[in-house]
Amino acid sequence: MRERRVIQSARREREFEAFVAGASGRLLHAATLLTAEAPRDNPRARRLLILALAETYASWERLHGEDPYDLARRRLATRFAHTVWHRYGPLGRHRPAPGSVLSALAPQERLVLVLRLYEGVAEEQTAALLGLPADRVRALCARATATLLHPPKGPAPAGPGRG
Repeated sequence: MRERRVIQSARREREFEAFVAGASGRLLHAATLLTAEAPRDNPRARRLLILALAETYASWERLHGEDPYDLARRRLATRFAHTVWHRYGPLGRHRPAPGSVLSALAPQERLVLVLRLYEGVAEEQTAALLGLPADRVRALCARATATLLHPPKGPAPAGPGRG
């Protein structure tokens, strides 16, 4: 009996390691987009990914045919939402890097944009995952896209020969 559990545990670990090897790059990129950190300097994104993968590993035996990537993505999104919205308020305690393209977006807009456009999650699934009405998800996605396509005009940066 004990030998059987050891074999099952080893198989579980190999399966999970193969999953992480194949999916961690894309999940880290999604986490980096969510946190709006620079790709080479993304400690919050890495922490978010590690926590999501730990939760996925804890549920590994109960997947029963469910897509592990989908589970990890859900864990990533819900952990980000919980951390930013519930613990630190709507803007979050940590501000994204000012040079990031996504730094102009609110965390909720970034989350919806990443799920909808980067990950390709359907509007209804995104709404269910975030506990929002589909109309709200649609509006957040449209507003975030408009902000990225037409950034707000600010003062011109001071360059050589100016000022």
